[in-house]
Amino acid sequence: MTLGDMADKHRSVNVLYTLAKMKDLKVTPDLATYNALLDCLAHNGSDLEAWAVFDDMKAMGIVPDIASYDFLLRAVRFNGPAESWRVLRMMEEAGIPPQATTYENIINKYRVEGNLEMAIQLLVEMENHDLSPSIGTAEDVVLLAVRGGLPRLAIDLAENFEESSVRRLASYVWVKCLASAADNLYGAGVVRLWEKVVKHLKIMPDEGICMGTLHTAGRHGLPDLALDVLRVLKLVGANTEEHHFAPVIEAFCRTDRLKEAMATLSMMRAANIHPSAETAHHIFLSIQRNPDTVDAAWDALEALHAEGQQVDVTAVNVIIQASIAHGDLQRAVGIYQICPELNVSPVAETYNLLLSGCIAARHRELGDRILADMREANVAPDTQTFERLIVLCLTGQTYEDAFFYLEEMKSSRFVPPLAVYEAIIRRCVAENDSRYRLAIAELLELGYSVSNRLQRFIDTNGAVDEEGSGERRQWRQGSRGRAPQAPKAQ
Repeated sequence: MTLGDMADKHRSVNVLYTLAKMKDLKVTPDLATYNALLDCLAHNGSDLEAWAVFDDMKAMGIVPDIASYDFLLRAVRFNGPAESWRVLRMMEEAGIPPQATTYENIINKYRVEGNLEMAIQLLVEMENHDLSPSIGTAEDVVLLAVRGGLPRLAIDLAENFEESSVRRLASYVWVKCLASAADNLYGAGVVRLWEKVVKHLKIMPDEGICMGTLHTAGRHGLPDLALDVLRVLKLVGANTEEHHFAPVIEAFCRTDRLKEAMATLSMMRAANIHPSAETAHHIFLSIQRNPDTVDAAWDALEALHAEGQQVDVTAVNVIIQASIAHGDLQRAVGIYQICPELNVSPVAETYNLLLSGCIAARHRELGDRILADMREANVAPDTQTFERLIVLCLTGQTYEDAFFYLEEMKSSRFVPPLAVYEAIIRRCVAENDSRYRLAIAELLELGYSVSNRLQRFIDTNGAVDEEGSGERRQWRQGSRGRAPQAPKAQ
């Protein structure tokens, strides 16, 4: 095996043994011999030994070449930056200009240290000297920016390299950039890289990248991108779930495309995915701004029905919710009554929303009618239904039915939430009704605890109320006043 072969395989012990034999045979080492040894020492990061060989080399009257300095730079890569600059000064004094490999050795040092700023500074300096980095070095710096959570910088570096070179970065580098852009919700970067990765490179991203891209599309209002991600998810065999459609709806809402957002709810239902109120929350946020947007949402819903598309009950519910948020209970009831014309069957959430509106308006009579409709439609009440019925009863001058619905709730095997007991206790204390003690006993049996605010309310017989201006204070105020006039049904 020749000395060069040993150096290529980084067998420093064999190289040293061969040099010892050369010395015994009085064979003078030449530049290639010293460079082979420096190469081995550089691979192992043996800086002290490399300096010793370098000094011995000069003592023997052998002038180091650019390769010698490059090996020395690699050998000192684990030391502080002063060592690298010392080698560069020696090159300058020897009149040897740095080459691409020289810069790459120093860039690699800063890459290992995670010093992105210095790595980029050296890349710029290379460009100023008309030197181009190797594709490996360019990829390393791009990925360093990716790991640092700087997708904009990573994409700029990658695009700048490909624009100034005929060489192309590996596909996985672009995929990493896309993933970073999606994780950081960098909209412009995701749009550019999704086009490059999916359309040009013909790469199908995994579900994690698709999910990040969906969130970015939703945040920045990019519905076309979101729909294309759904297409890719189907191609890779992923099962589309509710959380995949939620960003699509958000994207439509951010671009005021309410009709398409509501159509997405119907598309989910057709795919046997049941939309929840959380999925439609962005529709609610879009239409709660003013009454005109509620009208626009209703027009969009009627347009869907006129086109023969199925109207989803979740879309109806969100318009009812927005109407109630505007304090327009009459409109909410009117929308509910038109449901049969849209071939929509109200669900428990529909009735619960209407009961919330009755609570806000302290309209017990309308609440009773809604409950009767619910039972006639054979829609089973849930925990929220009973909670709202109890609270609605507490808003009236008489509140005996609150205890009736509490017992019915328990007989239906629902566990009353803490808020129900707190509302009953507050009303009883305010009315000097000793049954608050029974409510406290039940509350404790269920594992709940009496909050400090509630305890102070009880101790002061309702004189100190820290509940704030929420619904419960409104319930208590409503219990002593006359209920407003019932809204007219449309």
